[in-house]
Amino acid sequence: MEDVLDVYCRPYDPLYPVVCMDESSKQLLREVREPLPMEPGLPPRVDDHYERQGTRNLFLACEPLRGWRDIQVTERRTKRDWAHFVQKLLDETYPEATQVVLVLDNLNTHRPASLYEAFPPAEAKRLWDRLELHYTPRHGSWLNVAEGEFSVLSSQCTNRRIPDEPQLEAAIQAWEQERNHRGAPVKWQFTTADARIKLAQLYPKIHD
Repeated sequence: MEDVLDVYCRPYDPLYPVVCMDESSKQLLREVREPLPMEPGLPPRVDDHYERQGTRNLFLACEPLRGWRDIQVTERRTKRDWAHFVQKLLDETYPEATQVVLVLDNLNTHRPASLYEAFPPAEAKRLWDRLELHYTPRHGSWLNVAEGEFSVLSSQCTNRRIPDEPQLEAAIQAWEQERNHRGAPVKWQFTTADARIKLAQLYPKIHD
């Protein structure tokens, strides 16, 4: 926990940007009957019945200090999917960065082995050398700023029925562009000193 909190205290450095990433799923649902539009005094009315159209994975990366985020929709979230998302992040979003300081949870897909499974050894090593990984602790996913971004995404964009992948991508892209345009940074306030006081019960007890 303290490792991640210390990362959030680092000053902004474009050569070593602090980026948080997370992943989530979205179920695609098609309407069986066309919803009735909003009327004076009445909200839109939606039929209780719908058709499931499968799920899609969402990779989300955000740079808290810059107020930037990027979301990619994939069919699955395998090791290879994560590796390709990381490659895009490094080569397209941060080509000039010396290293990307990446905060993420401790899934078994978030490992250097995933890069070697997806790419030739030389390419996997090149990508790995440009990463500095910091894992959130078990039961500590709330430390990941990207998880908060997913909450905002859900409340403002995806918390509704979306029938297919193209419409999901279009909705997310519009939300992402608007939020990035506003430049909504995240100012993390909870420090290591705060943790040692407020979460003292989580620390080992030392007995003489």
